[in-house]
Order: sequence, then structure tokens, then C-alpha cells
Amino acid sequence: MAKNFVQEGDVLSYTAGGAAIASGAVVLIGARIGVALGDIPANGTGTVAVTEVWQIAKLVTDVVAQGADLYWDAANSRLTTTAGGNTKAGYAAAAAGNGVTTVSIKINA
Repeated sequence: MAKNFVQEGDVLSYTAGGAAIASGAVVLIGARIGVALGDIPANGTGTVAVTEVWQIAKLVTDVVAQGADLYWDAANSRLTTTAGGNTKAGYAAAAAGNGVTTVSIKINA
């Protein structure tokens, strides 16, 4: 293996700020998102997944087509189809209609 290899890239270490992060919560990592794989205590370090498909809360009124770009609305802790003011999170792995509270997303793709 090359001497400059650091680690596989599917899971990264993440240090929480002043608030604890619950397992399964979305965390914003710069211009990307991750999903906490376990509880992370305030100011502690834990692991977050930065790939794969996850079921995450969405804006209930959004109609999401499979393959549609999705964005993380950090102010409301949910995904949306609205790009403005939000962080690109990935694309919909499956459709999710109006009234549906979650969507399957391929994150960081």
C-alpha cells in the first residue's frame, strides 16, 4: 500500500461542537453532510458516514423525483429540493411525494 494512504473514505472522524449529536443525525461538514453512526457527546469525537443511501427527514411539501438533487436545510434540519441558501447533500435514491416526511438520499453524490 502507498505510504501516503490515510484511511478508507466512507466513514470519517468528526468532532462535535458545544452540543451533543444523536446517532442518525445529519451533520454539516463544510460543503458536505455526514450521518452520525453513534451518539457523539458535546465537544467529543465520533464517526460519521459520508457515503451510501440514508433515510432522512425532508420538507413534507416537497415532491421529490428519483434522481433529483437534494439540499440540506440546516436551519430546519431537513432535506429540500430548494438550492438557495442550502448545502447540496446528494440525490434522491427513490421518489418521495407531498405528505411524505422522509426521503432516501445517496449522500454527497
